[in-house]
Amino acid sequence: MKIFKNTVLIALCVGSFSPALAEEDLYNIINDGQVYGEARYRFEHINQDGFAKDASANTVRGTLGFKTGEYKGFQGLAEGSIVRHVGADAFDDTTNGKSQYPVIADPDNEELNQLWLSYGNIPDTSIKLGRQTIELDNQRFVGSHDWRQNDQTFDAIAVSNHSIDDLNLTYAFVGNVNRINGDDHPLGDLDTETHVFHGYYNYENWFDISGYSYLIDAEKASDLSSQTYGIRATGEQPINKVWMLSYEAEFAHQRDYANNSNNYNVEYYHLSPKITGKGITFGAGYELLGSDSNNAFQTPLGSSHAFNGWADQFVTTPDQGLEDIYLTVGYEISDLHDWVDGTEITGTYHHFDGDKSGDFGSEFNLGLTKTIPLENVDRLDDLVLTAKYADYRADDAPYSDKQVFWTQVGVTF
Repeated sequence: MKIFKNTVLIALCVGSFSPALAEEDLYNIINDGQVYGEARYRFEHINQDGFAKDASANTVRGTLGFKTGEYKGFQGLAEGSIVRHVGADAFDDTTNGKSQYPVIADPDNEELNQLWLSYGNIPDTSIKLGRQTIELDNQRFVGSHDWRQNDQTFDAIAVSNHSIDDLNLTYAFVGNVNRINGDDHPLGDLDTETHVFHGYYNYENWFDISGYSYLIDAEKASDLSSQTYGIRATGEQPINKVWMLSYEAEFAHQRDYANNSNNYNVEYYHLSPKITGKGITFGAGYELLGSDSNNAFQTPLGSSHAFNGWADQFVTTPDQGLEDIYLTVGYEISDLHDWVDGTEITGTYHHFDGDKSGDFGSEFNLGLTKTIPLENVDRLDDLVLTAKYADYRADDAPYSDKQVFWTQVGVTF
């Protein structure tokens, strides 16, 4: 699928600078466009049993992009990103060979993050061709993996249609997945022939429903090839003038596909109710990634960090499957002081078991986030301050205790 990827990028470059454009048209495309970007610094520290040394990483990410104005229904976007280590590389970034340290998957990287051309003059339809982010539902199955310093993007053609009120239909053919580990990693650039089918219907506030099918044919990693079919419902309903009840419920079935030599059929369940009010959130959840004892439900195109604990012990589902029972509490500070008002505090407890067998331990997560609007600073939007902590306690092998601490500062413009 390298041919597909290169053809897409060449076509975009040629199309974007077509000599048929009049000088006035070209001026309007640029003048109506928007420059945007982000700068993000992160410190991450890991103490993990079984490693000779703790890992510490200071990394910086810079992103710069330009989105053009429209011309006869066409619009383009180009975005580049760069990730750099600051100071000593006292961690395993997945490509530097420093296996004496725990993994912090943020290798030095320069990436053409996005380069796409869209067309929107077909009634109620948009077409996007090129390197792009695709984020569906809660990103459990298809997402950009934005937590790591290098995003996950897709070389794809995506078509979206909303000709029926409240219904949005999406199809995408993905020829390559640009994964978070970068081009120097064996699976950092994943050739695929993947078909994404997704439909979302907004019925009422208390009931939205999605249906999907993801057919993944990974040429170089056949064990990632799978076909997944699922349905997801979300909604919210006021309990009274103060409190709101919300929920998400999802079921999916997965089996082998294309060149995968494993023969398996497994299921996925997720149920999570939540109550919010007075700045407080109480939530609970049950998530099961099923197993047939030899093969487990996998989500290779999803954004995994937000699920099954921040320590990222279960990015790949164990062969025994994974059962995650969790409780979460959140609070947004208000009416104290401008310096702290708006600070969001979240705490989550997870208990992990295998679907068929195994006690995988527990994890506690604590996070603080403060967003500061930079209204009086020219060209800057928001300053986001983040601190997070994950404490994973293992039971059965091969897992080991792991504690992770992050501090992060980011600014957008």
